[in-house]
Amino acid sequence: MFAVIFTGGKQYLVEEGQSLHVEKLDAEIGTTITFDQVLMTAASDGQDVKIGTPFLEGTTVTATVDDQGRDKKIRVVKYKPKIRYKRANGHRQPFTAVTISKIS
Repeated sequence: MFAVIFTGGKQYLVEEGQSLHVEKLDAEIGTTITFDQVLMTAASDGQDVKIGTPFLEGTTVTATVDDQGRDKKIRVVKYKPKIRYKRANGHRQPFTAVTISKIS
């Protein structure tokens, strides 16, 4: 079974047992979290598709927090030609690594 969940302003296609990085969540490592904003569910063979308007009521996805961290650095450069203006900045986006344990 797989589902599409909405968290951190993004949508993720998930299956049971899958590990993924989502936008940072306030949860400690090893705790269980529940995603209740489920947009769609379907069986593994593509049958029994349920689509929410916008979310499915009574459907949840349970996951375990594996890690908290920061992604690779992104370099941002502002540059104006002919006037010797250049500014460089870096950014590392925080993330939460989760493993999907149950879709119900």
